[in-house]
Amino acid sequence: MKHALALTLLLPLTNALALDYAYAPYNEGKMEPQKTGWPLSAAEKQYVLKPEFERRPGRESNQHMPALWPVVPAAGFWGGTSWLDMHAKLVQDVEARKGPVDVLLVGDSITMQWGAAWTKHFPQFKMVNIGIGGDKIQNVLWRLDHGGVTGLEPRVVVLLIGNNNMFFAPETGIEAAARGIQTCAANLREKFPAAPLVVVKIFPAHAPGVRFYEDIKQTNLALDPLKLDCDPKVTVLDLWSDMVNADGTLKKGLFTPDNIHLTQEGGYKLYAEKLKPVLARLLKQ
Repeated sequence: MKHALALTLLLPLTNALALDYAYAPYNEGKMEPQKTGWPLSAAEKQYVLKPEFERRPGRESNQHMPALWPVVPAAGFWGGTSWLDMHAKLVQDVEARKGPVDVLLVGDSITMQWGAAWTKHFPQFKMVNIGIGGDKIQNVLWRLDHGGVTGLEPRVVVLLIGNNNMFFAPETGIEAAARGIQTCAANLREKFPAAPLVVVKIFPAHAPGVRFYEDIKQTNLALDPLKLDCDPKVTVLDLWSDMVNADGTLKKGLFTPDNIHLTQEGGYKLYAEKLKPVLARLLKQ
């Protein structure tokens, strides 16, 4: 998988695709019937309603290529049309709110569940939230290319993604997950070149010594040499040290009983406190 791990992000000026991904058959249209756009063609809808494992890179050639999973777009799948229906609802919401917005939030359930905490801490900002629970990096990539942000003009974009990729890290490796986050950042920068991007490192989960926790920690470390913030419009925000005690255990009150999601009065309050000065600087409030 050396070609996958040595990912090069290209930002073509003439290609309708957000960027060239790390798998040539995908770029060449040998997997997805419809690589971009919304609504979906009948062929694309039929394709994405297959279980996700049937649409992974390499499947079309009977090869197992897990290092490519986080860096190549793939629609999510909850069984039946439920995930696609959720994406369609978000597309509809985005279409109804197209035009200028202050903040675009992109991610999984941790983004999706901002809820009342966002209104409480950021009442002055017009915000669009396209978080979907359970989403992996590759699912967000697919949504970005299939109508997920079309027509929006955000002043700032906030990306937090990667937690759900940890379920697959034993197969994909942590470097591939870090490259996936880099790919999401490149996609958003290409789509919104004037908008500053805040890339939030994955929050801790579970406990020290648990594979999930350690894989998150190592994925975050693997982001550092990628130097996402060498782009002056990218800010990397790391809350790890604010969320754990000296021994690495999760701070009480920040997380719900699953030790993954955030409490409204604890976790989201902290997240808001750390995000507030960043947004103030980027939005020049």
